[in-house]
Amino acid sequence: MPMPKTRVAVLGVGYMGKFHAEKFAALPEVDLVGVADADAKRAAEIAAQLGCEHVTDYRRLLPRVEAACVAVPTEKHHEVVSACLEAGVHVLVEKPLARTLEEADGMLALAHARGRVLQVGHLQRFNPAFAALAAEPAKPLFIDIERLAPFKARGTDVDVILDLMIHDLDLALALSRAPLEQLSASGFRVLTGAIDIASARLEFADGCIANLSASRVSQAPVRKVRVFRHDGYVSADLQGQKLRHVRRGKAGIEEVEQVFERRDELQSQAAAFVGAVRGGAAPQADGDQGRHVLALALQVARLVDERLARYG
Repeated sequence: MPMPKTRVAVLGVGYMGKFHAEKFAALPEVDLVGVADADAKRAAEIAAQLGCEHVTDYRRLLPRVEAACVAVPTEKHHEVVSACLEAGVHVLVEKPLARTLEEADGMLALAHARGRVLQVGHLQRFNPAFAALAAEPAKPLFIDIERLAPFKARGTDVDVILDLMIHDLDLALALSRAPLEQLSASGFRVLTGAIDIASARLEFADGCIANLSASRVSQAPVRKVRVFRHDGYVSADLQGQKLRHVRRGKAGIEEVEQVFERRDELQSQAAAFVGAVRGGAAPQADGDQGRHVLALALQVARLVDERLARYG
């Protein structure tokens, strides 16, 4: 007999939550039971499009679902995720996992105690270009990651470190595979009261160095990763989902480009989460990994604040 469909709710259907709801609704193994949002009109609109129930109080859905995608503002993550886990509901939560390590630890303790999946939305793990790059065995010497985005009002409840750079901190840790030994960072306020531009330098125990730059006040979006190794370098265009290898060859410098079949990263993430809930492989970015990256992001933010306090 085939397994019954997994009953899912999406809690928070703002900009990102709407896309999450669409992806879950499209999965054949999922029954999207309902969506929740404090904005009743917004919830009704999304529910009508997807043919599911809508509520303003997310707690009404918890007794009727097995899994939930939490896409509420970061300040609400601890409350909503904890309520889900207490109810025995598996959770996929947008990054960052929480505002503080204390909140993250509370959520992790609940997930472990209840035996439930807690997956964090580190979306770039599902980019085929990054997956191929991370699978290559050669040791990186230097990692350069650049993430630029035009200014948008959404997401400004957190600074650029927790909004954008946290993605790349996760990628740098995945690529280096060595303990972090030293960290330095700088950043500046430009259009908001929070940090809008930031850079960080990570030095790992094996000698690898990673430079990360993030901006949410740029003219055009850029998502690039460059990895330099003894045999050459690899440039990953995460927007274009392609890799370019530059190596020394017998005839001189050789360049090879790999273009991957276009993958919907959000759809892949939703499918992986449901697979984990249904007894498949462990999530690619579980709560423990989300907590580790959050700790690093908060350390970067502290260093930025200290530098601003010193230099203005």
